[in-house]
Amino acid sequence: MILANHGIVSSSGGLLYDADALAFMTAASITDNTQKTAINTLVTDLKGYNIWTKMKALYPFVGGSATSHKYNLKDPRDLDAAYRLVFNGGWTHSATGILPNGTTGYADTKLNPSSVLSLNSTHLSIYSRTNSSILKVDMGVYDTSGVYAVIRSTDGKTYFRVNRNAGYSEASSALSTSALFYMINRPSSNSEKLHLNGATVNFGDPSFALPNQNIYIGAINDNNTAASYSSREYAFSSIGDSLSDTEAANFYTAVQTFQTTLNRQV
Repeated sequence: MILANHGIVSSSGGLLYDADALAFMTAASITDNTQKTAINTLVTDLKGYNIWTKMKALYPFVGGSATSHKYNLKDPRDLDAAYRLVFNGGWTHSATGILPNGTTGYADTKLNPSSVLSLNSTHLSIYSRTNSSILKVDMGVYDTSGVYAVIRSTDGKTYFRVNRNAGYSEASSALSTSALFYMINRPSSNSEKLHLNGATVNFGDPSFALPNQNIYIGAINDNNTAASYSSREYAFSSIGDSLSDTEAANFYTAVQTFQTTLNRQV
């Protein structure tokens, strides 16, 4: 049954779940009660923080299989138009997330920034469970402009762009780890932000254009060709509108609660 005005649906087992959470559980064939609780709490937390509507794609990587991992929590239809993932090359799927092989593995989100995102309101996030320093792209796309991230390069620093074509934003010093919740964020034409486990670092680089190719996870889509393959394991990812500093901190809280419930937090 649906409880009016609350979006709550009764499951077959008599437990109450958010309607959006239940739709995802059904599509991804999630039956484990701990996983169901984690998903439901994630959805209700994001709605409670008024973040849910800013998301275009949410990939919780729960269920332990390529089939369950492909679904977009925001729109769990098995369609390109719903931004469900298409895994290519070598991947290992497990209860802790998705692990590309570092040579051929990437996931196509089917989400093209030029048709979905806004030039001066864009974020990408990814939850890495691997501590490594590698000059590889964890997530993104580039044609004449780019939105992509290298969480921790060989010098220990992070490098990224959000909807611009020249240079990189980079950390002023080495990151202590690449096992963290990482988000890049453009809230305006002359501002980029980096959020590391919810903490904010400000940058002032101007926007240029939205890329016109699909965003990849585990590599970069470089003019419609996968390149710079990563070997870090990921336990969550998102694409959507920009978030305020407070929303970014709340987003981390919600995602970390989700990971802790699944006993895979870093």
